Amino acid sequence: MSTGILPPTHKALVQEVYAEPLVVKTVPTPQPPPGAAIVRVLYAPIISYMRDVYNGTRKYPYPTPLVPGTSAIGRVAATGPDAVLLKVGDLVYFDCTVRGRDDSSAIMLMGITQGGGEGSKMLMEGEWRDCTYAEFVKAPLENLLRLDEKRLCGSPADGGLGYAPEQLTWVLQAMVPYGGLRSIGLRAGETVIVAPATGSFGSAAVVVALGMGARVIAMGRNPEALAQLKVLGPRVETVQMTGDVEADVVSLKKFGKIDAFFDISPPEA
Repeated sequence: MSTGILPPTHKALVQEVYAEPLVVKTVPTPQPPPGAAIVRVLYAPIISYMRDVYNGTRKYPYPTPLVPGTSAIGRVAATGPDAVLLKVGDLVYFDCTVRGRDDSSAIMLMGITQGGGEGSKMLMEGEWRDCTYAEFVKAPLENLLRLDEKRLCGSPADGGLGYAPEQLTWVLQAMVPYGGLRSIGLRAGETVIVAPATGSFGSAAVVVALGMGARVIAMGRNPEALAQLKVLGPRVETVQMTGDVEADVVSLKKFGKIDAFFDISPPEA
């Protein structure tokens, strides 16, 4: 038996036709089947390129009608009959990257794109289509990370870190560069260039690389934004991108050996 009482309907942003404007609709509230939970969405960030996804500019493939969305912070509202860890009321991080349970190469971004394979297409057209720009979302159990709310959001006087729940959505930005930096085996003591480093994911890459123990050379065009990164600590160096490749290389050589380059340029770059 699932636990938790759900309302029969809830509000959601829906795109009825591909590339057409989103509308607020009252839709049926999903019920939790085995292997899933229903999450009450608290905070679902809007990524910088979302407009170009849903107006068709990026030509991402996905079925309609669709409830868009991305990774989010929420509370478990109901669980399926096989949930053994998650409980109603738990604060969770939902990861919108869904993989086939019997084929991990079938990957899609729930609410964003069905990917390029038949397996990922089947996942998005079926069980995992609608995402987090709604009051409730049905999520695979393996995509929900139970958060230590007392530690993360508790008062510093009581040993907590004092984060507000909405601040925890930054995990989404951090996970993207962490995946890349981990894949290249970045180690403590190494030096990595992050370019451009002043956008949402680029600046997150700087913070994540620092957390992994690396020295970071942050590159960007905006000197004010670079100055904000510089204050993160003594292991951050900055280089303003001038458009003169040779001059920029000379600036980089001043910092000695460079072990890795993290390129997070936009598609049009």
